[in-house]
Amino acid sequence: MPDQRPFTYDPPAGPLTILHEDADILVAAKPSGLLSVPGKAADHADCMISRLNGLYPEATLVHRLDCPTSGVMVFARNRASHRHLGLQFERRKLSKTYVARVWGEVMEDEGVIDKPMRCDWPNRPRQMIDFELGRPALTRWKVEAREDGVTRVRLFPETGRSHQLRVHMADLGHAILGDAIYADDAAFAAAPRLQLHAETLTLRHPQGGAEMTFRDPCPF
Repeated sequence: MPDQRPFTYDPPAGPLTILHEDADILVAAKPSGLLSVPGKAADHADCMISRLNGLYPEATLVHRLDCPTSGVMVFARNRASHRHLGLQFERRKLSKTYVARVWGEVMEDEGVIDKPMRCDWPNRPRQMIDFELGRPALTRWKVEAREDGVTRVRLFPETGRSHQLRVHMADLGHAILGDAIYADDAAFAAAPRLQLHAETLTLRHPQGGAEMTFRDPCPF
């Protein structure tokens, strides 16, 4: 596992992209490099929810994406919708797909990683696999393309542990490019940002239960 690399917060400028809005939910595209929620430091106040609240003061956070991860996020616009969406995440009633570029050429075409995880407390925010104390974590993956020494994969997490996809792919021996926490120097330097993007989110609308899929095209 690589040593901890220093974290410098330099969030991207520019307006947010709103993918969908109605009376109950907001769906927006989070850019890479922007925190989902404020950090502890005073200069980490700029984040996804604060920017969104500047436009929609009533919006509340339902889930998070890691700071370097980009892609689809859903927010609630009222208390009933927040509870409905929260239960969907808790009970795994929704589905997400991610696109990633990983180090090395993955030999198999698809697979499943079923390895429990927990926080590596002395090295926070790093997470780790732990078969005794970890919580269940399951990721399905499928190869989309093999490049010269790099593989493009689609990831289907069935649980939502912190850093799950990053830890699982690194444990597989194919760290995500640009990963400051889990990639070695070569894989970290191979991309200008973490090559992980939440491309689709499928959920049931809080009003009526209709299934809806939202998509933010992968930027890499």
